[in-house]
Amino acid sequence: MFWFSYFPQKIIREAIQLESMTVEEIESALGYYFSDKSLLNRALTRKTFALEEKQQNRECEDQEIFRTLGDAVLKLVLVDKLIENGVETRGEITKQKIHLEREENLARISLSFGIGSFINMGIGEKKQKANEEPYVLAETLEAVIGAIYLDGRYDECRKTIINWFESFKIDLT
Repeated sequence: MFWFSYFPQKIIREAIQLESMTVEEIESALGYYFSDKSLLNRALTRKTFALEEKQQNRECEDQEIFRTLGDAVLKLVLVDKLIENGVETRGEITKQKIHLEREENLARISLSFGIGSFINMGIGEKKQKANEEPYVLAETLEAVIGAIYLDGRYDECRKTIINWFESFKIDLT
């Protein structure tokens, strides 16, 4: 299934307008300003790009570790917020968490920030327009979450994630 089938045309048009955004504008869209901009850069760097850079004897770190961290932090924030909102059983928490962290939701949030145009990709991924694929957008958002956590720690990261979900009317109760 193509990425555009997930999203209303209005969101796609808005995302196309975001392609010329600066890093500062992306930070504004994210609702978080990085003290260490290198964390954001790493979160936006796919493994294929990093490997190509290393082949040219240039230092480059990819987003993979940040994706793993971001996935864990996202799960923690969602469970924390569900419990805070009165969800009491393990089964219900698990069911709602799985729904909330779906690729479609994360990709939609990522797309709205215009993150796709800032993803550093290898030549093959560029040709395939991987930055338009929901799984790449979702993975990159998880990496950005990991970067926010490393830069601002848990409370700032939690506040940012909750704001994202609430601004998309994604019910956290």
